[in-house]
Amino acid sequence: MADNAVILFLWWLGLINVMSFIAFGWDKLCARAGWWRVPEPTLLLIAMLGGSPAARLGQTLFRHKTRKQPFARTLKAILIVHGVALVLILAGALGGALPT
Repeated sequence: MADNAVILFLWWLGLINVMSFIAFGWDKLCARAGWWRVPEPTLLLIAMLGGSPAARLGQTLFRHKTRKQPFARTLKAILIVHGVALVLILAGALGGALPT
């Protein structure tokens, strides 16, 4: 049962990261074309739901919203929180086998 939960979680992370990357690329295209934009709260929500690595990659690759504050600062904070969570999850999965 736990294996299924891990597999579902990994699928979720893959899907949300693809969606995040596409959303940043689409928003950049819309910005250039003068079309209706993806709202900033939507971009941050997708990042918060697990798509922060791809959001950061999209932000860098598309050079999109890099100077817009507080958006860039908020995205960076989400990425840091996700990184800390990952370290804690891996430390727990290793049963405290990490050196201190």
